[in-house]
Amino acid sequence: MNSSYGEGEAFNALKFLKKNNLRSSARVSSPVERQLFNIDIMTTPDGFPASFYGEPGVLGILSNGISAFLVLLQNFSTAHTGISPVGVENILAGVHLILIGGLCQMVAGLLSFRKYDHLSGTAFIGYAALWSSFGATRIFFGALDATPITYMAQQNNLSVSSNMLSNLSLNATSGIPVCHLCTSLKESAVAGLVPFILLSFILAFCSATVNYIMPFVFGAITGTLVFEAVGLVSSSWALVVSGVLELLILIFAIYGSAALLIKGLTQRLALKGFGTPLFNVLLLGTTNSGKAQNVGQEKKKNTKYAEPMALGFFCDTVSPFIFAFYSFGYMKSFGLGATWVSIITVAQLFSSYYAHLRQDCYHTTKFGLHATYWLIKAWDEFVVSALVLEDTIVISGRGMMVGDWFFVMAGLVLCVVSLNTDVLELIHNMLFVLLTVSTIPQIPLKGYYIFFGVACSLFTVASLYGTFARLINSIAEKSLIPAGPQPISSDQLKKALKCCRAEKGDQDSLPLMDQASDPLFYLLNGVAALSALTISSASTNPTFLHLTVPWVLISGGIIQAYVSRLQVTGTGRFGSVIASIYVAVWATWTWFRFAGNLLQFSRQAAYAFTAGAIALLVINAFLMLIAAYRNLVLLFLTAVMEVVLVCLLLSTVQRLPLQLEIAMLALLSAICVYGAMASLVNCIFSQRLLPMGPPLIKEAAKEESAAELPCPVHYSRLTSGLLKIAGILEAGGVCGIPTDTVYALAASCKNPQAIERIYNIKDRPAEKPVCICISNVEQLVTAKPPFSPLLWEFMRNVYPGGISCIVSKGDWLLRLGVGPAYDRVGTKDSIMIRVPDHTVTCHLCDITGPLAITSANPSGEPDSTHHSMVINRLGHKIQGVLCDGDSNEVVASTVVNCLKIDEGTITIVREGCVPAVKVRQIFERVKSSTV
Repeated sequence: MNSSYGEGEAFNALKFLKKNNLRSSARVSSPVERQLFNIDIMTTPDGFPASFYGEPGVLGILSNGISAFLVLLQNFSTAHTGISPVGVENILAGVHLILIGGLCQMVAGLLSFRKYDHLSGTAFIGYAALWSSFGATRIFFGALDATPITYMAQQNNLSVSSNMLSNLSLNATSGIPVCHLCTSLKESAVAGLVPFILLSFILAFCSATVNYIMPFVFGAITGTLVFEAVGLVSSSWALVVSGVLELLILIFAIYGSAALLIKGLTQRLALKGFGTPLFNVLLLGTTNSGKAQNVGQEKKKNTKYAEPMALGFFCDTVSPFIFAFYSFGYMKSFGLGATWVSIITVAQLFSSYYAHLRQDCYHTTKFGLHATYWLIKAWDEFVVSALVLEDTIVISGRGMMVGDWFFVMAGLVLCVVSLNTDVLELIHNMLFVLLTVSTIPQIPLKGYYIFFGVACSLFTVASLYGTFARLINSIAEKSLIPAGPQPISSDQLKKALKCCRAEKGDQDSLPLMDQASDPLFYLLNGVAALSALTISSASTNPTFLHLTVPWVLISGGIIQAYVSRLQVTGTGRFGSVIASIYVAVWATWTWFRFAGNLLQFSRQAAYAFTAGAIALLVINAFLMLIAAYRNLVLLFLTAVMEVVLVCLLLSTVQRLPLQLEIAMLALLSAICVYGAMASLVNCIFSQRLLPMGPPLIKEAAKEESAAELPCPVHYSRLTSGLLKIAGILEAGGVCGIPTDTVYALAASCKNPQAIERIYNIKDRPAEKPVCICISNVEQLVTAKPPFSPLLWEFMRNVYPGGISCIVSKGDWLLRLGVGPAYDRVGTKDSIMIRVPDHTVTCHLCDITGPLAITSANPSGEPDSTHHSMVINRLGHKIQGVLCDGDSNEVVASTVVNCLKIDEGTITIVREGCVPAVKVRQIFERVKSSTV
């Protein structure tokens, strides 16, 4: 097999083989079917249908094995000596678990998502959260340094009470010298382990559709978690059983990682175990052919990154389960619980991040919002546990908080847009609304936690089912586990929103500066603004001040810093400037208005904040100018924020107009609700459906940008434009051109130096070859390559189109016109050929001869689907762009290795815009007719 080819992000054959092999093993299971199909989706006739292929799999499996080994040593030592590890021993074990099982496995999960590996991406990041949480638990136990009094208090806390806060109050007045954040450690650990047991079982079951090694690894992890939980509340026999299972995890991990590593190095299946799944994934159900297509959510199939939906549901299972245990009184303190929820929240942010990379605005917003909610609630309850407050004091503080109402409105927004997805998403969002309603602070305290616990329980069940359904359907790439049809068609939803436009208007695309992270930006600022709303009596209530800190700081500061990271890689002209500045605004607001009152800052200290507030006022004035380039909604937001900052400035000199501040914060929240709704709907449908208002200085921006374009631009609809781009290519330039998939960088094969410059322009690794593009198959016929009749017939059936074929190199390339570029394209022995189904590209090839092409994006970033993206990202490095508007696809071509086609075998190197199933059907039809 060759090394890498392709138009998208730098990739190689190993990168995509795992995915296609998985499908071949699932769909072609019997020997008769394999003989009939006779398509090797991997590198050898043996096949290698493993989802865990290549380096990420090795790292992830070994991380699980080594982590299990660390726990095994402690368990066997405890069972043998009867003495539990304490102090530094526990702390060191916890640190190692976080570093190895957490960070190393997290890297494996992130790489797996980039390799379009649904199962291993979800599993590795999920288990990374597990081992990190387990390590944090060890650190808590080590820090506790069990003294007889503390240990006795811990044991007394094992009794379950119906009123958690009453128990805290009793503990506070009992005179027992125990840190309340360190109580209920065992109960907290059990509450965290139980959902991971359920989810690990699901992962073990799903991995059985891939191979018969990973089910044993994940199954052993499931059993280990069961007995670890039992060992926390029982005798040492459970630790012995857990140790045996951890030994099995280590053995299977060593064998599995060795098999993957040897396979990756030798391209041969030297060790067995990954060749056949335990059962065919298609046995789980039949495809729902009547399912409505979710055209709004993701119009084109995106195979650059794995689907993060299962990981998002995974995280939405763990957090509410822990809260349910806490709400029903099983845990009396949320110190360790806050740590478990915080760690799983990081994993959920990764699901939001990869949804953003897939240009999936809906899941970017949903999982980001859920992560914000869980993190805020975790640290809200942490504050209650840390302060050990009486019920009446908690009621007085929470009764003045209104930030949760914004989560209710945000949940309703998600309900509306999920009408365009499926029933599962709608139910999940409705339960999230119920969850947010249950935590409205104005609910009486006696019913607050019961209501919250019930809502968390229902949400956990829905999330658990969602994890299983999304994971199985992602692996099979079919709707096997029912998620329900689309509740309302896209057209009906538009009419319901009273935003249906004429046919011509419906095709208007969003401005380039609109980003998939915009809805989350509005939601976070709305939560922070409404949470910061303070009445006169609240400023002197220490409970209110303590409880409000996480609401404003987490939403406006911490999670908004994540949004600014998303916007750094976005296509917006001003990137993450506004989000980054507002991180500083809300952090300053929290520090001065809430922490400052608690710390009782002196007047001199307040004057330092006066200077800071003046600086923020000046900076926000520039942000208003930036917003004027975007839309009216953002401009209104920044204008209201300017008044809010004036209130902050006046508060530093004890001249706060409280009524004005309340009105402005409420108005800011209202703007954010509409901004989130409009930007989310517009982004999902890729059309301007809900008005955001025009940019105020639109014309000035156009004139300025026209005068300062980084490279010449020409339009594909003009013959003169096509000729000018051809002239640039003939002269040795590199240009961005449209294709039938995504935009590409092109260089003439007559100029090898131009091909070399492509690598520098993209920061593309030298070992990643580029392909050649020609206008029609007849050009190949003229070059007289030594192709077999089967290969000729196959190429005639797939060209022109979104399929690229890898064939052997030879002197025929010189006759084709590749000439001096022979050594600059392809590998030493092979070349990938593209014949695009795009009139403009084919005419360009007729003028210039064969072109060397690769995707027009910096290596590692998403493909360019509009000529403006090429100009913004690479315009300063290239010599021209042929503008053709939106691309036909959002992913690159499907790459097929035809080197062994004479043996009746083709290899799907990468699935792109043309599904692998269709390629196989074409090949079977061609092979049958040729034979």
